[in-house]
Amino acid sequence: MCDSNLTLQEWHKKQAINNFNETWNFIDKKDRTKEDDAMMIHTAHASCFHWRQVGTPLEFARGEWQISRVYALVGMAEGALYHGKLSLELCQSNNIGDFDLAFGYEAVARAYMIMNDPQSMQEYVELATRAAEDIPEIENKEYFLSELKSVVL
Repeated sequence: MCDSNLTLQEWHKKQAINNFNETWNFIDKKDRTKEDDAMMIHTAHASCFHWRQVGTPLEFARGEWQISRVYALVGMAEGALYHGKLSLELCQSNNIGDFDLAFGYEAVARAYMIMNDPQSMQEYVELATRAAEDIPEIENKEYFLSELKSVVL
């Protein structure tokens, strides 16, 4: 199960990172198949699982965010909302702000977009926009705002 050169903790971290990156490869893939979508869901959950073994609330929040994004991409609104809210709650309960808090709001807004709930979507877009004001790095703020622009009905 484990690479003999790694401790169990190191192995879990390696698996978390590898699965997170593989999920991004699927997210970025232009013509995903149904099989790709299924694998994207599996790798996102696998990453989150492994981070839960060795990570911190920051990695937990990012993992839940990524799962939410994956579910939004495949049109599974309830899963997107569930995991988006988990990401946001992890940020709020652990005083995680900046980029991650803004993306927590974005995940919930995107889920409401998929659910075709414009009122709730707009509420979370506004919260995300306010949270973006506290992102200190210009590149991160610009990237976040470009992603937020894709949340529209």
